[in-house]
Amino acid sequence: MDHQGMIIRPPSEAGSVLLQVTLGCSHGRCAFCGAYLEKRFDIKPRETVLSDILYAARQLRDQRRVFLCDGDAMILPQARLTEILSLIREHLPWVTRVGTYANAKSLKRKSDAELAELRELGLGIVYMGLESGDDAILEAMGKNGNAAFIVEQGRRAKAAGFKLNVTVINGLGGVERSLEHAEATGRALTRMDPDQVGALSLMLVPGTPLFERAQSGEFEVPDAQGILRELRGMLARTTLTRGLFLADHASNYLPLKVRLPSGKEAALDRIDRALAGMTPLRDESLRRL
Repeated sequence: MDHQGMIIRPPSEAGSVLLQVTLGCSHGRCAFCGAYLEKRFDIKPRETVLSDILYAARQLRDQRRVFLCDGDAMILPQARLTEILSLIREHLPWVTRVGTYANAKSLKRKSDAELAELRELGLGIVYMGLESGDDAILEAMGKNGNAAFIVEQGRRAKAAGFKLNVTVINGLGGVERSLEHAEATGRALTRMDPDQVGALSLMLVPGTPLFERAQSGEFEVPDAQGILRELRGMLARTTLTRGLFLADHASNYLPLKVRLPSGKEAALDRIDRALAGMTPLRDESLRRL
């Protein structure tokens, strides 16, 4: 298959057919993100995408899910995206779900009817980066839109029938805004009410603006204890109707898998034990992006 550059996908899409329909990210200005530093955003030719779908039809018949790469396939014009989903349905009829990253800007560009059309054609899950519920942090990090805007677009995605998986990043407010980040993000997640939250812990990537700020002393990443306190505050203020709060990414110091609302108190107790030194943390050398 025609995979250009590094392919980024959610952990839950490890077994999916990775169909690259765009290159890079349509926004590409987040200060913390090093995922697509070597790529300029572009839409891949129809012929290339069709060739990859036909390859998957011949060689990847055991894979039941497709993930549309790169950073934001939702930004594709509606006619182009519906064509891709229709081709997947035609040539890969055994596929049970298609997923993609989406940001608030690209979701805003789709009407409710267009989102419903995508859902009908097999797009089943949307992965969205909230990152923080604190507007000051979102502005400092170059995110597109404030928390209310991102929450609104996430709610629209969920109303269209997509499973909504939202990412947040502990440490993104630095030491200075750690408490504000935790509390505001928990409140935003509660308003958005996603099916799943993926909580990562900040790791600085060389070549990004945030890395340069840290090098100059302008930004200070919280230590492991600070990240844990932030995680606790965020989880304490997050209420989901029914969903998972996961902090099991390789970047995290304390792996957590919490079913909300029932598992919150036990998870908070586990974090408290870790803060008290009663539970070992992942060694810094073992953390990964």
